[in-house]
Amino acid sequence: MAETALTSGDFSESMEPFRLFAAWLDEAGRSEPNDANAVALATVDSDGLPDVRMVLLKGFDEKGFVFYTNFESAKGSEILATMKAAMCFHWKSLRRQVRIRGAVEIVSDEEADAYFESRPRGSRIGAWASKQSRPLESRFALEKSVAEYTARYAMGHIPRPGYWSGFRIIPRTIEFWHDRPFRLHDRIVFSRAADGGWDKDRLYP
Repeated sequence: MAETALTSGDFSESMEPFRLFAAWLDEAGRSEPNDANAVALATVDSDGLPDVRMVLLKGFDEKGFVFYTNFESAKGSEILATMKAAMCFHWKSLRRQVRIRGAVEIVSDEEADAYFESRPRGSRIGAWASKQSRPLESRFALEKSVAEYTARYAMGHIPRPGYWSGFRIIPRTIEFWHDRPFRLHDRIVFSRAADGGWDKDRLYP
């Protein structure tokens, strides 16, 4: 694949970060072997120790970047304690990376309900059956829990658990990075301005 360089045209004065992100994600969806929306999510625990894991981006707009999880999981409890997080997308096929940092808010019940209803039935059962991030005595115990909730919700509607919802990262900064020869990479960072718009700076690689 020929390298797609970031030209000055890619970062015209009228360019804003969400439109650029949408274009990059769309390209990644065509070139990545799977899960172009996979993203590393970074949080901090109660000891100040960084924690990171992969999640799936489930939506974005000018308000921010949304993913869903069990709020009683490690990432859920860490975010609820600080209401701050960071994300890093890396698309190896395109040699591109996007970093996002900012405050976090909880999505509305309406948003969470709508997304939960869109999930496969087995995934909705799993949200009830798994005590995410907590010790599991055996695989059989998990399978037993799945069987119990499958029987409980054998027919009809599966409600969203009260501890399961979504977070939205409201970006303070969004950095776009593109690999270039000899490690002379292109880096552009958008920073939220006082008026709600975006300031833009090119960074040394």
